[in-house]
Amino acid sequence: MFRRVLPVVLMASLVAPVAAQTPAGWKVHIDRSQNAQDPDDKSGVKFMAMGKGFHVSGGPAGTYWNPSNTATGNYTLKGTFTLVKPSNHTNYYGLVFGGNALDGPSQTYTYFVVAQNGRFLIKQRNGEQATDIQAATANAAIKTPDSSGKSVNTLEVRVAADTISYVVNGTVVHTTPKSAAKTDGIAGFRVNHVLEVMVDDFQVQKG
Repeated sequence: MFRRVLPVVLMASLVAPVAAQTPAGWKVHIDRSQNAQDPDDKSGVKFMAMGKGFHVSGGPAGTYWNPSNTATGNYTLKGTFTLVKPSNHTNYYGLVFGGNALDGPSQTYTYFVVAQNGRFLIKQRNGEQATDIQAATANAAIKTPDSSGKSVNTLEVRVAADTISYVVNGTVVHTTPKSAAKTDGIAGFRVNHVLEVMVDDFQVQKG
């Protein structure tokens, strides 16, 4: 088994402007606005290196990745997400895996995300369409904002020979057959609109 910590780099957005403090090699795909209830037509999203991790704030929803960070076979994808402050409505953030063509209209990937209301969600994206693998579900393992407004959750996707396990703070919150999602591909993370999130210890462990 090896442990690979992903490098810290940044780059301009593909669809909307990203602030200039960009760590090199990373890419961002900003969502297009879909409807009035989920407005992603904002601007000014910031994506920068901070400490040994990343800081994302404001603006529209987006997917963040480095093309050199791919995962195949059996592996664990992991990241610790600090929600700095809650938004005024439910928004999700978390891990992306099995990604392909992430910078274009034919993007495909699976995402495992949590929200400030203590729910997780697993979805598969194909182009502009996203379908549920697991609809939004509450789980006590998910930390919700404390009195300061912060919450810290460590998310993992554990890909084994026959199963995919979705883990929050060491607790398996959902398991599917491996056939339920494409697992080989680019690994990254996703932050929905108007959130401020720190991402630390983002890594792939092979085997």
